[in-house]
Amino acid sequence: MLAGPARLGRTRLVAVDGPSGAGKSRFAARLADALAGPLGGRPPVVHTDDLLDGWDDQVTFWPRLDEGVLAPLRNGEPGAYRRYSWVRQCFLPRPVPVPVAPVLVVEGVSAARAVVRPELTLAVFVTAPTSLRLARAVARDGPEILPELRRWHDGERAHFAVDETATHADLLVDGAPTLPYDADRYYVRLR
Repeated sequence: MLAGPARLGRTRLVAVDGPSGAGKSRFAARLADALAGPLGGRPPVVHTDDLLDGWDDQVTFWPRLDEGVLAPLRNGEPGAYRRYSWVRQCFLPRPVPVPVAPVLVVEGVSAARAVVRPELTLAVFVTAPTSLRLARAVARDGPEILPELRRWHDGERAHFAVDETATHADLLVDGAPTLPYDADRYYVRLR
């Protein structure tokens, strides 16, 4: 990835996409940690869940990411966004800065969507069985999210089918591998 071209201004943009509960956040964090040494510092990671205006903003949040983060980086300038509070159900007032860096990792559902593909240095799609993804989400957020989560899963399936996200990914990662591996140093590649 570091040998690949910067296509978002001077920044190599990495999108870590896939359905909820697949392991995207964990993969993105480990990738950022692995890049910290070669880059001389950990690259910024933007989570699309922080940009959503609640459950109904599953894929329509993109203008906030593009205007606040991607457009400035295209011009070699730092970006920023306001983080959504799922508890308060509103955007917090203090902007989260996104510096100009050699690499930016954007993680979340629809992060590798068609509109951004020309600017991606790497598109990753993380997947896992539906039952495991559901169990992970409930363990993380509680059973009260089940009605919204089921709607969310329907929206994910629809988006991924139209966008053909997994087909266009550079790397397909198993978010629930059954073979032994060192999770701190490796991932299991499906394609």
